[in-house]
Amino acid sequence: MTTTATPPVAAAPSSARTRSLAAVLLAVGVPMFMVTLDNLVVTTALPVIKTELGASLTDLSWFVNAYTLPFAALLLTAAAVGDRIGRRRLFVAGIALFTLASAACALATEPWMLTAARAVQGIGGAAVMPLSLTLLAAAVPEKMRNAAIGIWGGISGLGVAVGPVVGGAVAQGLHWTWIFWLNVPIGVVAIVLVRLVLNESHGGARKLDPIGLVLVSLGMLGLIWGVVHGQDDGWTSLSVLGTLIAGGALLAAFIGWERKAPAPMLPLRLFRSRAFTSVNIMAFLFSAGVFGSVFLLAQFFQVVQGYGPFGSGIRTLPWTAAPMVVAPIAGLLVGRVGSRVLIVLGQALLALGLLWVALETTVGVGFGSLVPAFVLAGIGMGLTFAPMSTVALNSVDPASQGVASGTVNTVREFGVAVGVAALASVFASQGSYANPQSYVDGVVPAVLVGAAVVAAAALSALLLPGHRRKAI
Repeated sequence: MTTTATPPVAAAPSSARTRSLAAVLLAVGVPMFMVTLDNLVVTTALPVIKTELGASLTDLSWFVNAYTLPFAALLLTAAAVGDRIGRRRLFVAGIALFTLASAACALATEPWMLTAARAVQGIGGAAVMPLSLTLLAAAVPEKMRNAAIGIWGGISGLGVAVGPVVGGAVAQGLHWTWIFWLNVPIGVVAIVLVRLVLNESHGGARKLDPIGLVLVSLGMLGLIWGVVHGQDDGWTSLSVLGTLIAGGALLAAFIGWERKAPAPMLPLRLFRSRAFTSVNIMAFLFSAGVFGSVFLLAQFFQVVQGYGPFGSGIRTLPWTAAPMVVAPIAGLLVGRVGSRVLIVLGQALLALGLLWVALETTVGVGFGSLVPAFVLAGIGMGLTFAPMSTVALNSVDPASQGVASGTVNTVREFGVAVGVAALASVFASQGSYANPQSYVDGVVPAVLVGAAVVAAAALSALLLPGHRRKAI
């Protein structure tokens, strides 16, 4: 791979300059917050939903997976379609679809209704997540872009942080349907903001690539479905093995098609950039290691120490809330020290935090013993989010920023699915949910593996190009 200089990002249109940064951040941040919140908000409410709807354990897994699967599978497709038909247009359509699906979730009276509505939510969310970053980059002046991306990363971190807390609080204090009803007024306000504040923009190619869209969407869906169900159904079962092979074959066909497509949705030339390739490798390893660990640690306070959903969510805040404070600071520092320094440092701190958690975790561990490790891990995540997004955007030409955002988000979501499945397998091989000690026996080696994967992410980040100061 060759090292390429970071290309300049197109200046924001003059009409966009007249709009305040706060208004732009609200327009792109409110819908993104809504989408990231719903990734985790339902998890702590699952026991209540199970009782209310008479759902089975299989239904519960589908309440989560029905959202995750289309969301992860369609991120790149949504970014490519937005480049062609208009990023703001598809962004608004995604918000509207997500809002309507949220109302359908709240009105569900049968498990299958909630599953179907969650799937539609995932489709809408896939249009929101990658385009929010692309629209932000186009709407602010270049001198403010790093700081804006940092704040954007903080908003995303806030959605992750308060998801379990909001879910637990609503499930215990109100009715579980309010988890979804809250999205309706937020979605309406978000649509108005977007239409008032953001300008329309397009990517380079204006023709659709229908073959590429179908191949990548079905390929990602097959891979993620297989990974998500591998632990429960068995990795050698016909359904899991078949979908993994089919997904891999479809993605191989996608790459072959993109090499010769007249208007490829993912120009493979982007991977000639060392920065773009390296940041995608790092994003996969980072997501796999950290979110696979979080999946297990989030259950620790309930399974091992007997806290309720709300109490467990509160105890994760020293970790999950730190990125919303640190990410904006990291955005301000990117221009001074460069993305590579911040990402390597962030991943090293995160790996150290996970290692610390694994070594401290016992059945009777006090919460105070875990707080420093949680804070360290949260700081590491906060130092990673904004610089990772900055590298993804700045490593490609302005017309390709939409597909760059879609690619790195797709890789991240796939990393989450792989990490959860892999670390759950490590957990199952050493422990179980039978009693608190069995859970600890499984979670400690799983988090140690997560720490090793994040350490690998830190090493991969060393491949990123170094900081280059602009000539004065």
